[in-house]
Amino acid sequence: MGSSVETLEFQAETRQLLRLVIHSIYSNKDIFLRELISNASDALDKLRLASLTDDGLAGTDTTDLHIALEVDPDARTLTVRDNGIGMTRDDLVELIGTIAKSGTAGLLEKLKESKDAATAESLIGQFGVGFYSAFMVADKVTLRTRRAGTDSGTQWESDGEGTYDIQAVDGLPTGTSVTLHLKPADSEDGLDDYLSEPKIRQIVKRYSDFIRWPIRMATERTDSEGATTRDIETLNSMKALWARPRSEVTEDEYSEFYQQISHDWLAPAETIHMRAEGTFEYEALLFIPSQAPFDLFSRETKRGVQLYVKRVFIMDDCEALMPNYLRFVKGVVDAHDLSLNVSREILQHDRQIRGVRRRLVKKVLGALKDMRSKDAERYAKLWEQFGRALKEGLLEDTDNTETLLELVSAASTHDPEKTTTLREYVERMKDGQDAIYYLTGENRAMVENSPHMEAFAAKGYEVLILTDPIDEVWVDQVPAFDGHRLQSIAKGQVDLDDSADDEKETDAAKAQREQDFAALLPWLTTTLSEHVKQVRLSSRLTTSAACIVGDAHDVTPTLEKMYRAMGQQMPPVKRILELNPAHPLVTALRTAHDANADNPALAEIAELIYGSALLAEGGELPDPARFTRLLTDRLTGTL
Repeated sequence: MGSSVETLEFQAETRQLLRLVIHSIYSNKDIFLRELISNASDALDKLRLASLTDDGLAGTDTTDLHIALEVDPDARTLTVRDNGIGMTRDDLVELIGTIAKSGTAGLLEKLKESKDAATAESLIGQFGVGFYSAFMVADKVTLRTRRAGTDSGTQWESDGEGTYDIQAVDGLPTGTSVTLHLKPADSEDGLDDYLSEPKIRQIVKRYSDFIRWPIRMATERTDSEGATTRDIETLNSMKALWARPRSEVTEDEYSEFYQQISHDWLAPAETIHMRAEGTFEYEALLFIPSQAPFDLFSRETKRGVQLYVKRVFIMDDCEALMPNYLRFVKGVVDAHDLSLNVSREILQHDRQIRGVRRRLVKKVLGALKDMRSKDAERYAKLWEQFGRALKEGLLEDTDNTETLLELVSAASTHDPEKTTTLREYVERMKDGQDAIYYLTGENRAMVENSPHMEAFAAKGYEVLILTDPIDEVWVDQVPAFDGHRLQSIAKGQVDLDDSADDEKETDAAKAQREQDFAALLPWLTTTLSEHVKQVRLSSRLTTSAACIVGDAHDVTPTLEKMYRAMGQQMPPVKRILELNPAHPLVTALRTAHDANADNPALAEIAELIYGSALLAEGGELPDPARFTRLLTDRLTGTL
């Protein structure tokens, strides 16, 4: 049968660490099967490679490499068996008998200092001790193994407390079997019935569906006549599309896989299949959906792609691999050089993962850029779905600002239906124009009818119409595009007299106009001081009597509202009232003021002009009842 049993003790530090692994570290006990299947898969990989490179194993049969799951309800055991490379006695002592053989003391100290299970799990994940997760569900673990190319096998057995038994065993097949003597099911402790076929199927489907080797299990079926048949069934699909060359995958297969991981019944708008080799190898299969999910802008929305390590599922929604503004991207990243126990915390601080993230982002943005240049109509539909989210990147991702600006698409006065890119806008700019003009507002109709638009429409200048709430923010964060600054037509001074054909005012005429209004403007500034910081003459109005503008660096009223809605208190921002010196109402007010500056009715007219300008830009009146009364009285006086 074999040699005598030798009982060995775990090191004192290793016993403490093992106790933590069994009782404290893993919050999800299902992962024990993921760990054991992954170890078996590695063993099969190693045998396949050794059969090609090791002369002593040249004749080894590798035609039916597989993993078998065996359930014995009477003995309450679950066995994970593989016909892979196997281990020698020395391998067992080295790999299984000693946990975290280097740095154990330092790890224990950090574990004691950690305040929560998540931190502890992130630390334990750095030492690759997943095999011992089996003791979460088992009272005893028996491991039998024989190394390929050797004659003698070895048995290792432990209850996970302080010792393990090891002995030589004859007659074992090549490979390794791990038998778990399961604890009773206990729902309160999170212990499911791991002898249940549906439970085993569920775990394999979730974590190990794409393992390249078949995972087999004997299943029993009873027909309507009571006859029982026993079959060997493969539980995993083994269809890891990302591991196959793109030329070998059909569009239907891509679409089916996308629908499986995204629960979206539509086909994806774009598929990105990539492989990176070098110091950190990984494959990625990413999808850009055709339609935005209903919760795209919900705080609770999950983001990130699925993370696998050597085809073993690690986590959904891996945020470390995809920025927030690309939260709509679905897909899989399969890394070759990470621990199965890697945590979110480790990923966030891993330099190689950050490098992967940068490459994935550039790949996604590059695919969008190609779509925009090659299929403008399809890109326009995609921008309609995800444009708001992509513009968040202008606030978050300074490394890709230029690329994101190339992707920005906006409505403009150039076309009442089609949107335009910033590049197209620049190509249409008038000679001598150095700024990209824009105006923000709640909707297109309100922006188009704004008094600020009058001079620009009259002189044929194109203006971008920005109506997304985030437009209020990113336009202030981005200084320029292609050397042209972005300028709001509702801020600062505007001078559009850039053509020799324009009917320019002479310096004398301008001086005369300033002199004509020299008394009215200071009076209006004082009269309306509660609402505005200055009243001045405008060069942007052609038909309206007045408009309200901000200084170049003022916060817009819409942005001010947004901040207050988020609970951020801001002092009221006083703006500037601009008057159209050619408007009959303004000239009549000037004449009346020159005739009798003390007339109390003039102050009421000033309030009406300010209120009208505020309403014209979609603002809210500070006192609607007073405005209505003043307007009613004034209209009554004219009848």
